[in-house]
Amino acid sequence: MNGADTAWIIVATALVLFMTLPGLALFYGGLVRARNVLSVLMQCVSIACLMSVLWLVVGYSIAFGDGGGGNAIWGGLGKAFLAGITPETLSGTIPEVLFFAFQMTFAIITPALIVGAYVERIGFGFVMLFSALWMLFCYAPVAHWVWGGGWLAAMGVMDFAGGIVVHETAGLAALVIAFFLGGRRGFEKNDLTPPHNPGMVMIGASMLWVGWFGFNAGSQLAADGGAAMALVVTHISAATASLSWALYERIKHGKASMVGLVTGTIAGLASITPASGFIGPIGALIIGAVAGVLCQIAVGFVKEKIRIDDTLDVFAVHGVGGIFGTIMAPILAMGTLDEGQGLGTQLIALAAVGAFTLVMTTVLVKLTQVVYPLRVDEEVEFDGLDISAHGERAYDMAS
Repeated sequence: MNGADTAWIIVATALVLFMTLPGLALFYGGLVRARNVLSVLMQCVSIACLMSVLWLVVGYSIAFGDGGGGNAIWGGLGKAFLAGITPETLSGTIPEVLFFAFQMTFAIITPALIVGAYVERIGFGFVMLFSALWMLFCYAPVAHWVWGGGWLAAMGVMDFAGGIVVHETAGLAALVIAFFLGGRRGFEKNDLTPPHNPGMVMIGASMLWVGWFGFNAGSQLAADGGAAMALVVTHISAATASLSWALYERIKHGKASMVGLVTGTIAGLASITPASGFIGPIGALIIGAVAGVLCQIAVGFVKEKIRIDDTLDVFAVHGVGGIFGTIMAPILAMGTLDEGQGLGTQLIALAAVGAFTLVMTTVLVKLTQVVYPLRVDEEVEFDGLDISAHGERAYDMAS
């Protein structure tokens, strides 16, 4: 065990959890109407709790197990309930129980990202059951393929911190659910209420930015120069994408908005994630500059061209950003690529994971609908989910 590596990953684990609680919760909560903000916070916190338990029970074993029937497709059940893992058991230079905790925070935030696609119109029971099934049967197997020694890892796929595992899967799942769910009231007539609290959005995005240092630099799993470089390129990409988003928004609409600026931040962070362990600062500038424009174009395409109400633009920002960064990783990589690494491998991985995610998410939506209705009724949606589903309000005076 290396004490410095262990100390850093403890910090990184806290930072990644901070991304969801409260970063993502506040970011999403500020973007919805006031009558639904509490429901968004509830969904994020509840998902964090449920995924933590499921990760202990069997999720970690499926993703990172190396026995108990594990193979190139799944990790088996040999590490269910952390069987055989003690404080002295190592994963590289850190305790395996710490590696379990670090990866748990990824298993938390990935289904939580999907929340942005269905806010304001979905049943709480559906959210909980679907998120549980999706983490176990979609996220955990993909994590094994890419990070757990599975078949994509053997091919040499480059996904340092989750462009494929986190952002592509969450983005495509969000698109599928939004498709089946249908648009919010007023979506078809383009009559939607703007975000109720842009200040909350900015605070949440800032927390995500800080937490993302643990997300990317922590994925080095060591306190070394590689972690330091991953931190630097993460910051540069976020800053650059924020500016390019705001500039493109100013050119298109005549004004740059706060919500737009920090959405660009998230686009830059998502895009740099898969490449953050392979590229340098110049590569980060390129990825950030393109991501701020590319993801903004994708927002318009999803809502205006294919008319899917992915409410908070999960696919356009996370899905498109993660896919873009995954493609750019070998193109902008510093130094010689290892055998198998290259654009062809990246495209195969993106296609395989994309197809698997689309099919599995569709199946899980249909299965969950057998138990819980997907969408709340019209009266509940009109009154807002805060009071209808949870019996509480976020504010004294709901708007």
